[in-house]
Amino acid sequence: MPRATNSPASRKRRKRILKRAKGFRGFRSKLFRYAKDAVYKARQYEYRDRKKRKGQFRRLWIQRISAGLSTQDITYSRFIEGCKAAEIEVDRKILADLVVHDFPAFEAVVNQAKTALEAKRAQAAA
Repeated sequence: MPRATNSPASRKRRKRILKRAKGFRGFRSKLFRYAKDAVYKARQYEYRDRKKRKGQFRRLWIQRISAGLSTQDITYSRFIEGCKAAEIEVDRKILADLVVHDFPAFEAVVNQAKTALEAKRAQAAA
C-alpha cells in the first residue's frame, strides 16, 4: 500500500507560513525552510516587544512630565512624592496627557503636590 502524505494539509501549512513571511527579504519569503525559521523568530520578537512597549511608553510619559515640570521649579521625583502625599491618584499616562493638552490643569496638580510636600516636610521637622 502506498504511503499517504496528506498533501492538502501539508500544502495548507506551508502556504500559511509563506503568507506570514510575505514582505521578508530574499529567500526568507520564498522558500519554506527559511521562511519557517524567519516566522518563528518574528513571532518571538513580537511577543517580547509587546512587553517592552509598555516600558517604552512609561519612559515617554515620564519624559513629558519632566519637561512640563521644568518650568515649575520642582523635580520629577519630588513631584511624584508630593502627589503621593496629597493622595492624588492620577497615573503617569494621564499626567503626560495633561502636560500636552491642558497645561493649566497640570499646573493645578503641581501646586497641590507642592503644598502637600511642604506640609509633609513641616510635619517631619516638628
